[in-house]
Formats: sequence, C-alpha cells, structure tokens
Amino acid sequence: MKKFRLAIIFTLLLTFGLVSFANAAVVNKQDNNVQWLGHSATLITTEKGLDVFIDPWITDNPKCPVTKENINPDLILVTHNHFDHMGTDVPYFVEKNPNCIVVVHNDVVSALNEMGITEKNIVSYGMGLNYGGQAELEGIKITMVQAIHNPSAAGYIIELEDGTTIYHAGDTGIFAGMELLGNLYDIDLALLPTGSTFVMNPFQAAHSLKLLKPKKVIPIHYGTFEVLVQDATEFVKLSKKIAPNVKIEVLKPGGSLRL
Repeated sequence: MKKFRLAIIFTLLLTFGLVSFANAAVVNKQDNNVQWLGHSATLITTEKGLDVFIDPWITDNPKCPVTKENINPDLILVTHNHFDHMGTDVPYFVEKNPNCIVVVHNDVVSALNEMGITEKNIVSYGMGLNYGGQAELEGIKITMVQAIHNPSAAGYIIELEDGTTIYHAGDTGIFAGMELLGNLYDIDLALLPTGSTFVMNPFQAAHSLKLLKPKKVIPIHYGTFEVLVQDATEFVKLSKKIAPNVKIEVLKPGGSLRL
C-alpha cells in the first residue's frame, strides 16, 4: 500500500512538471571507460571525465589507431622507460595540458627531466614513487606495485573515484606477490601482458588470474612485433580452464570496455 501511494505521488509530480526523467538522468553516474590503444597503451576515462593514460606510446606505435592529437590526459602513468611504454609524446601532452601529472618510478624521473618535464608535472614534488607508494590525484588513488622486468619496472593499482579498481601490470613475468595483490585489493579489471619473450606467456598470464582474482581481464602486449605472441587465442583457451570465473575481454586496438 505504501509503495502504491508513493507511485501516485511520483505520477502527480511528473504531471505538474515538478520532476522529470530528463532531470533524473543528469544525476545518474556515467560509466568508467577503458580503451586499449595497442601494445600496453591504455586510456581510462573515469565517470567524472578524467583521462588517465597508461604507457603513452602513441607516435610510432604500429597498433595504435589514434594520433596524439586525439588525447588530452589529466594523468599519465608510465610503467617503465622502454621506448614502447614511455614513448616520446609526454612533453606534447604536458604542453597541451599544463596541469597534467606524470606518475613514474623514482629511477625514471631523470629520463623525464631529459625530455624537459620538470618537477611541477611529476608526482611527489618531482621525486616519483617507489613500490608501495601511493598518490591521490584528482580523487584517484594510484599505488605503485612491483613488476618483474627491468629494475625500475612497475605496475599500478588504480582506484577510481567510485571505488572501481584496475590493475595495470605493465611489463612483467608471473610472480608470487600477485597473490598478495589479489588479497589486498578487490580488482575489478586486470590488464595483463600475454605476449611472451619479454613478459608473461599465455600460460603464465592465465595462471596469474588465479592469484590476482580479478572480475575481468584484458590481455595486452601481444601482436605488436613478430617476436611476440600474435593473438590472444591461447590465453583465452587456457584462462577458461584455469580461471573460469574471470571474464575475458579481448579488445581490438581502439576498442573499449565500460565498467
């Protein structure tokens, strides 16, 4: 009976224009959007419209379907300073958006300085982060975690404004600490390299899902060069057997996933 009375009141409000579906739609939250731009490059657009760009290799990236002019990041996260992750476009993005903050490992700060990026645009007053360090920028919590690759390689746990948690592994092999990450964080989406040679192969990447326990996964870092695994077929096949509860989202470069 109470629900019936509420329905009548709401109908009357609609009738006299005191409330409308149009106005109600304005306050509905927007989805978070994750766009894979080939290799490791990933653009996250949050529900509040902030752009977080991870591994901003655009120019000379053979798999990237957009140009740097199409992107205007508020935050840039670099997993390490190899050419296929840091790229050469960071100065362009900082000039385009003078308030852009770049998050890097402390040992990579000097490489940014050589590109002309000063402490104003580098996290932690120009000092960078190290493993376990966290920065809260524009309401987004960014935690640097280890990656098994070169000495200053990192991954990131990214907690968006609404609590959605994304793990971008950067370049890494499988490591036991992934289980700890899976216990510490309720990971909604993991982006994992699957291309072998320099990173996890499909077998290791599939087993890492058992450790991380994400709800969804996007395979990345494959198919860019001949030396890498060329597609996600084996990863998908193995993951369905090893971690059947994880939803696998295979994207084409430029493809998006809404969270």
